[in-house]
Amino acid sequence: MLPRYVGRPLAILFAFDVVVVVAYVFAGWTWIALPDIPLSIFGGLIGVVAGFRNSSAYARWWEARTIWGGVVNHSRNFAREVLSMVSAPGAGEAEEKDLCERKRELVRRQIAYVHALRNHLRGIPPWPELTGLISDEEMAALADQSNIPLAIQQNIACKVARCYQLGWLDNMRWARFDQTLSSLMDCQGAAERIKNTPIPWLYDAFIRLFINIFCILLPLAMVDTLHLFTPLGSTFVGFIFLALDQIGRDLEAPFENLPQDIPIAAISRTIEINLKEMIGEKQIPEPLGPVNGVLW
Repeated sequence: MLPRYVGRPLAILFAFDVVVVVAYVFAGWTWIALPDIPLSIFGGLIGVVAGFRNSSAYARWWEARTIWGGVVNHSRNFAREVLSMVSAPGAGEAEEKDLCERKRELVRRQIAYVHALRNHLRGIPPWPELTGLISDEEMAALADQSNIPLAIQQNIACKVARCYQLGWLDNMRWARFDQTLSSLMDCQGAAERIKNTPIPWLYDAFIRLFINIFCILLPLAMVDTLHLFTPLGSTFVGFIFLALDQIGRDLEAPFENLPQDIPIAAISRTIEINLKEMIGEKQIPEPLGPVNGVLW
């Protein structure tokens, strides 16, 4: 993870430290030493600002995880409502068979919605995972949609409305379905808000500028005391600040399909497993496990 995070800037800092040490110790450029720089004060201020930014970034990350926790709960609620609330008292065998197939179709579409939402947030085409969950005709119709999960959710709402028209739902149950579908839309809207509203650029840019200046000043302030050990002390302190900066940048974007994202692929697979078991599917996929220590 070190090369992924701060390997390059840390290498540059170490090389600069070596240049400063060579110039001071071997070339006699004692004027480059700046021992009076109040590094502790500067470092403390930058640490407070970077820590506040990282707290804001983590709050975004945790909100994204909470939103997907809501997607899990509402998806299970929707499947439960479909299987327990949609009924046709006094229906014949043919109508009962049609009813059961409509229920399974609605649950499969909810699974398709979850996969489509995940891929929508990560900017990945969802078609391979929608195969078998919705018809080829519907997939062709979705190809022109800019917001595929929204279109799938609209289709689900229309099919639930059809159940109401056929008398398979009463007013109270219909209202309950509407509440669940609205809650799913609220989750999608909140996730899209995080995806489309990054932390202001200047907020990131100035923190990185301050950290870079601090890292440049580190060897100049340390060389008069540490001499040949300056690269060790400067690089270690610089690593702390560079890592803090990169951690904040990574956490502020939880839907970029990167190792530090929330594991929405694993969450989507869990929803798929749960809902397929609820409708009695025989072919149940395996849960996703970590890949090289990362759960996607």
